[in-house]
Amino acid sequence: MTHRRRSALVATALGTGFLIAGVAVAAPASAAAPAVSCTSTKAALATKLKKDITAAIANRKGTIAVGLYDRSTKTTCTLRSTTRYDSASTVKVTVLATLLWDAKKHNRYLTTTEQTLAKAMITKSDNDATTRLWRQLGLTKIKGFLSAAGMTQTTPGANGYWGLTQIDVHDEQKLLALVTAKNTVLSDNSRAYILKLMGQVISSQRWGTPYGAPSGVAVHVKNGWLQRATHGWRVHSLGTFTGGGHDYQMTVLTQDNSTMSYGINTIQAVAKAVHKDLAAS
Repeated sequence: MTHRRRSALVATALGTGFLIAGVAVAAPASAAAPAVSCTSTKAALATKLKKDITAAIANRKGTIAVGLYDRSTKTTCTLRSTTRYDSASTVKVTVLATLLWDAKKHNRYLTTTEQTLAKAMITKSDNDATTRLWRQLGLTKIKGFLSAAGMTQTTPGANGYWGLTQIDVHDEQKLLALVTAKNTVLSDNSRAYILKLMGQVISSQRWGTPYGAPSGVAVHVKNGWLQRATHGWRVHSLGTFTGGGHDYQMTVLTQDNSTMSYGINTIQAVAKAVHKDLAAS
């Protein structure tokens, strides 16, 4: 089997959550019992979010990282913001952002093929499409985008293993901020395109951070899931939400889950508390 073929197979397995033995790399140990931290222009909202997010994860096993930012109330909540995780399929938002950033630099539109691959990658979490775009871009362009985006703690997976890209809440929240507000890294058209595809994710993959979002709130999501020989299941969810007087983004990263469903339930407990508290504020 050629190296390229082997890399493609492993990348495919990673994105779909197969157990990969033999390529496991232990993640750095997280700090002991960190606490949820929240700040806001509305002191009562920060206090309630801190209490409710803490309660949501109090009896949950696993290593949980949370990031929340609401532009409307300048509210920020964090937990384990610098703990690093294997990205699994959440990296696909970064791949699409890199593709659009690079196209902008060369003053061109995406080709029909690129558009087809991008749509499959985001809306269905298609791994083959991701591998093709990852190879087309190459590590130099991906690292170039990460640098431009200020995502200094994100390390692309080596040897085509995009699902092993190392991410943390801090950088994922930076990425979501770029996608949801005007900036010099991504054009307005690029941001709209990313949000459009994240808004078209198939129903079976719309779990996680959207859970409990009030009706009338626009939801954009990208999730990731991966089982490996160490740290069990990684289950992650990125979401952005607008409506009801709020404009917010949420990242929840988890690992050491016994099953994929367990990780999803942990994320959704956090999301339910966040949506409820913001809607009431």
